[in-house]
Amino acid sequence: MSTLVSFLHKKARTSPYMGGPERFPVPDDKVPWATSCNEYKPVDYTAPPVLKQPVWADDPKNILSMKWHNIDGKVDRRSFNGEYPMDPVAHLPLNPAGRTGMVGRGLLGRFGPNHAADPIVTRFRRFTNGEIMLDTDGKAILEFVAVQRKDNGEWAIPGGMVEPGDTVSLTLKKEFGEEALNSLEATDAEKAKMQEQLDSLFKNGEVVYQGYVDDPRNTDNAWMETVAVNIHDPTGKVFDKFDLKAGDDAKDVMWKAIEPNLQLYASHSSFIHEVYKRHVLNRPHGLRAQSHI
Repeated sequence: MSTLVSFLHKKARTSPYMGGPERFPVPDDKVPWATSCNEYKPVDYTAPPVLKQPVWADDPKNILSMKWHNIDGKVDRRSFNGEYPMDPVAHLPLNPAGRTGMVGRGLLGRFGPNHAADPIVTRFRRFTNGEIMLDTDGKAILEFVAVQRKDNGEWAIPGGMVEPGDTVSLTLKKEFGEEALNSLEATDAEKAKMQEQLDSLFKNGEVVYQGYVDDPRNTDNAWMETVAVNIHDPTGKVFDKFDLKAGDDAKDVMWKAIEPNLQLYASHSSFIHEVYKRHVLNRPHGLRAQSHI
């Protein structure tokens, strides 16, 4: 059974495409596949790096043998949104959120869902004496580890793609280590110590979202899905052991306070605000009376 996404994607209709051509314009009322759009003529675009057939990309010659909605070899072609619609002519998956103005894969390697994992590492901002800092409204200041992307300069959660055969939990730790701790340049001893600490911390992660991501890389035939997991440090001391250092894919990394007007890459802002709601807004008095947790 096909399940469409319940919200209207906007970043997935961003034009021009990242490093590519203009999308065919799609007004809000023409996004759903159920709505007739006879004038729809999407641009066909797959980025040159994807066309070179890297190991993380599908081979278009194998389209007819691909196992949609299933585990296909080591590639997970299942969607968190259930079965996605299919184009009966092209024999390709259709974006469950609707039209994007572009067919092909753009910058994405897989037809259908491209799976990612986003670790949201949080703690309360504190004074040197351990007391939690409050904002002007008397609410605790919650901060998270953010990385600045090299490709567009936007701030984001330090996540990444789930490689074929890998688990989400493994990807969460690996991507956080590579993007926020620059683990790729660490010595073997440093990597071992870092892995032990991350294993201990990440085992208590809480899933805050899993499903379709409104991402500027999405097309009609390829789209991003993610599992966003919150790893919270209730003491404010655990991450003192880690030295934040931007990895190869990031320009910068820092602890960033969660504020109402915070703008992040793709759908990351919505994930972050869900975490803020859980830790601050849904607690008695926004932690006003609990500043020494």
